[in-house]
Amino acid sequence: MSRPKSRLDWGIELPFDKDFVTYVWFDALTNYISFAGYDPTKPNIEHQTSNFLDKWPALQIIGKDVLVPAHGIYWLIMLHAIGFPDDQMPQLLVHGWWNIGGAKMSKSVGNIVDPVVLADKYSAAALRYYLMSDMATGHDADFSEERLIERYNADLANNLGNLLNRTLNMAHRYRAGKLRLFEFTSSASGSVLATVHTLKNRVATTTQMVQDAMDNHQIHNLGYNVADLATLCNWSIEDSAPWRLAKETDEDTRDQLDAVLYTLAESLRIIAILISPVLPKAAHGIFDQLNWRMELSGKEERFSLAEAEWGRLPDGHVVGKPTPLFPRIETSG
Repeated sequence: MSRPKSRLDWGIELPFDKDFVTYVWFDALTNYISFAGYDPTKPNIEHQTSNFLDKWPALQIIGKDVLVPAHGIYWLIMLHAIGFPDDQMPQLLVHGWWNIGGAKMSKSVGNIVDPVVLADKYSAAALRYYLMSDMATGHDADFSEERLIERYNADLANNLGNLLNRTLNMAHRYRAGKLRLFEFTSSASGSVLATVHTLKNRVATTTQMVQDAMDNHQIHNLGYNVADLATLCNWSIEDSAPWRLAKETDEDTRDQLDAVLYTLAESLRIIAILISPVLPKAAHGIFDQLNWRMELSGKEERFSLAEAEWGRLPDGHVVGKPTPLFPRIETSG
């Protein structure tokens, strides 16, 4: 746990030998428990403060280059040595590297990218979405600016952004922005009913899939699942054709139109909750345009997975006007 000063003169000096300093990986690793409030005067884990026990055992997120030997060997030995039992060992979530052209990014080689420059160029939302959805946890990924643009335009601009714009425009064009919570009776039939029920069921399935993905630290699956749901919503618009329903005057057809518009708006509300961990600003933008929970605008409390329960938009709720949320990234040539 030490190094001679003749080899390393900048470390923390050992209190019992002034010719040696603490080995950096020994000193650095202790920060995990000292930061969490570990009391070294109470070696037995059960005697630690509730503040520490609330945080421990921890999930530690590290890069694969520091897994062995530091975190995968030294750290666990150190914890065992001071009395931590097997069931109090931390869980290590190990992520891969962003490569370029199959090669690891390196300052010395000069093949690095500046995230601040990319965020300024394409928006923080575009960069966040790409980084969080294009690398599978535990694996390497190859960074591509072209891929960033492709994922943003396809999943956010053309898909989710388009869905939000179409839904709110139709709500205002056909119902002055006012939603009607309408439930079909068991005797109702037809393609519109089937479309509404399919979409409603898919929202519930996607919510569970996103929860499972986050619980298992497979964050990239959040993006894919939400993008698929937005795609189904857009397909549902084509299948139900609200513009044709709006031309009819019979009560049954008007009910169908109300059901379609409500289902799309409620799907968007839940989508906003699901994307909030990755795209918080965009999620607030969707809520703002839906006129939903405006008293918490800009606050983290606005989003809770418990709120992703179908039917929270009340009967008679009035949505706002659409504004572009994900403007397309245009490229020359």
